[in-house]
Amino acid sequence: MAQDSARQAPPSPASPARALLPAILPALVVGVLASLLLLLVSELAEQLQDVLWKNLPDALGVGRYSVLWMLVMLTATGIAVGLVVWKAPGHAGPDPATTGLDAPVLPLVVLPGLLLATMLMLAGGPSLGPENPIIAVNVALVYWLGRLLLPRAPDRVWPVLAEAATIGALFGTPVAAALLISEALAGRQTEGPLWDNVFAPLVAAAAGAMTATLLDHPSFDLGLPPFGEPDWGDLLSAMVIASVGALLGMAAVRAFPYVHGAFARLRHPMLALPAGGVVLGLLAALGGHLTLFKGLAEVGELAHDPEGWTAGEFATMTVVKLAALLVAASCGFRGGRIFPAVFVGVALGLTAHAVVPAVHPAIGVATGVLGVLLAITRQGWVSLFVAAALVASPAVIALLCIASLPAWLLVTGGPQMQLREDGTAIR
Repeated sequence: MAQDSARQAPPSPASPARALLPAILPALVVGVLASLLLLLVSELAEQLQDVLWKNLPDALGVGRYSVLWMLVMLTATGIAVGLVVWKAPGHAGPDPATTGLDAPVLPLVVLPGLLLATMLMLAGGPSLGPENPIIAVNVALVYWLGRLLLPRAPDRVWPVLAEAATIGALFGTPVAAALLISEALAGRQTEGPLWDNVFAPLVAAAAGAMTATLLDHPSFDLGLPPFGEPDWGDLLSAMVIASVGALLGMAAVRAFPYVHGAFARLRHPMLALPAGGVVLGLLAALGGHLTLFKGLAEVGELAHDPEGWTAGEFATMTVVKLAALLVAASCGFRGGRIFPAVFVGVALGLTAHAVVPAVHPAIGVATGVLGVLLAITRQGWVSLFVAAALVASPAVIALLCIASLPAWLLVTGGPQMQLREDGTAIR
């Protein structure tokens, strides 16, 4: 009887470590592939941007960033993207106003149009970043390849790996992906320790970040003047600027459904996108060429000389960039909202420094970005991470944590900058 009982006993479960080991190789592969796609799309977009904004206006004898050329280029970009959305299979994916970083699995036939629309947008100047569409493309590719090559793996694994890998590549570090995934897991029922659940995504994010670092050397450090020991004045400045940034971001969030609805009434991408391009061209004429594009390179130019513009000029760029982000996200351009929101926060922080010189530029920039991102993304950990990464100062981190508290009280429970399919805001 004892022998029969022994033969019928279930096998002992594998140790947690042995259960996690098989995920390492697929996660590494996903990380590298997702990063390579991001780098390829970014490089192609940069090459096209040079043609459109340097070679072509120089050949025509037109100023590269003259009012006329900015208006022509942004309108032409709206027409080009409108054609892709109209004619491409799958219409280049769902309405970007309804999508976030948590991308759905799209049919493969949609991906070429989405990639083309994204590259045209990045090169043409609208104020959006590559994160949302590139995550969507990577999620779809990894999902279909994963099901083909490893059919026994759970389907839910592949989107998480693709998202983590792309975020790691975007920021050049797996930390942002780990924070984002941890925040997402907080609202779900999961089995086992947190680190067991983030293990494979963290491997994918690390592989994506290392691939991007080795090939492209991304950096978020703006090289602002070093910040010393904080005092009570710095604490007050941090709380005020973060709160103002949150209020400014929430103003755009609350306007989002109405602006989106206005463009939706045009009922066709060949009307909505060119109209959005015209509005963006007029905004660029008001704010200058630094308010074009996703904003990461332009942020570096602003931070390189914090004393180079007046408070009025910084404030104008803040408002214009936020309006450009709102219009570009509403009229149908395929892109994400994080990078232009960073520009808005940086310009706001430098406005505070120009108005009150006692406000250190690092404090102004970090807390401005924190407040705006909290409102735009509703992702607390990612907002803190990006704000801290811009200034690379350990002394600022404590101020950011404290400043996030009043800013979060202003945004929590409010609408997000993402809509349902019926055009209503998500809370």
